[in-house]
Amino acid sequence: MDVQQPIAILDSGVGGLTVAKEIMRQLPHEKIVYFGDTARTPYGTRAADEVVQFTREIVEYLAQYDPKMIVIACNTATAFALEDIKKHVNVPVVGVIHPGARAAIGRTNTGIIGVIGTDGTIKSGAYELALKQLNPHIHVISKACPTFVPLVERGNFRSDETFDTVSAALGSLRDYPMDCMILGCTHYPFLAETIGEVMGPEVVLISSAEETAREISTILYEQDKRANIETTPIHQFFCSGQPAMFRVIAKQWLGKQIELTPVVWQVSQMG
Repeated sequence: MDVQQPIAILDSGVGGLTVAKEIMRQLPHEKIVYFGDTARTPYGTRAADEVVQFTREIVEYLAQYDPKMIVIACNTATAFALEDIKKHVNVPVVGVIHPGARAAIGRTNTGIIGVIGTDGTIKSGAYELALKQLNPHIHVISKACPTFVPLVERGNFRSDETFDTVSAALGSLRDYPMDCMILGCTHYPFLAETIGEVMGPEVVLISSAEETAREISTILYEQDKRANIETTPIHQFFCSGQPAMFRVIAKQWLGKQIELTPVVWQVSQMG
């Protein structure tokens, strides 16, 4: 395997950019090929078999770039499709749920952890299972927040509408003595400032992006697949829907990371 092959990242839309940014920061010599399924987002309200089918289609599309690793940077797709994809490819496949759970276990003092996510992720029970595998005494408070992803996909991160939407969704969680909350959807870090205002400073917000990037780095190191040429990679970003908003959000979120590396923006012809 040529270690200069890219890391493929897929998401239901722009949420996986939170993971891409962290990979670019921690592994600056690795090339990224990113696919955001903006035409079919959100995944959280879809049936499990539909999410599996969509994930398979994206993985098949990304296969043409011969990736050395696949990162499912969508919590819903991780919950429903991770094991399926592992059976169909011969490269490492990384999801975002177990890294997020590990990060939360390391931060909680009270043993009471909040988890917010899409309907699909919360109904799957994937985070509760992952957390209790690490510590069976953890108490998990879960809440589906289906109104958050549409805000992010429209680029509406900070507004009165955003605050009102987040407050309405999370108000009931303030009654619980949790000390950390997992942002169980990779879209949610875009709303972290508002979520933090609603939940208060005593609740630490956990994004899986940093821990996921660490896991990717560990796997590449153990398998001797790290990029071995210290050159600037050219990343490729694809989306299945209208590219204008996707590009605006990507440039805004990636900030300095995207300024440091050339990027090719393309609209997928998949489907």
